[in-house]
Amino acid sequence: MDPSAKLLDETDLKRIIERFAYQFTEPYDNLSSFAIIGMQRRGVFIARRIRKFLKEKTGVNVDMGVLDITFYRDDFRDSMKMPEVQITDIPFDLYGKNVVLVDDVLYTGRTARAALEALMSFGRPASVRFCCLIDRGHRELPILADYTGKYVPTHVNEEVMVKLYEMDGEDAVYVVSRNGRTDHEG
Repeated sequence: MDPSAKLLDETDLKRIIERFAYQFTEPYDNLSSFAIIGMQRRGVFIARRIRKFLKEKTGVNVDMGVLDITFYRDDFRDSMKMPEVQITDIPFDLYGKNVVLVDDVLYTGRTARAALEALMSFGRPASVRFCCLIDRGHRELPILADYTGKYVPTHVNEEVMVKLYEMDGEDAVYVVSRNGRTDHEG
């Protein structure tokens, strides 16, 4: 892959994860009402890293859950193939919790909308905030992230590829043109 298409490297991702941890918890004196929920797939690994950093810095093991939104998407029936369903695991009561939903890329807003609907089917949190590693623009719904690692305006023919070590063997974010050219090739 062309290195000029790389937006973030391992050091950048680590810095963003640490910033998220501080931003998430700054409003709370007591983290017992705070929870992080990672959205399948890469949002789960980002959320785990944030939780691990918080544990190291505060000694508190904040509540964490995993959310699959497959059946809440407005396009899952449009596909002829069977959707790949992932695990949802929210091992705590949502009532009264201040939740941060974590995802890798915010694009049209449809995934975030589906996540809110899915989350509400498990209970009624006190508040819900949304966090994305990359906001690439092109919103179709009125959804904004409360926490953003990096805003990257993209063209419709481009794709943001988040690579995480746990899944991909590297930590990096790339912008790649769907026609095979990188963002910097015109």
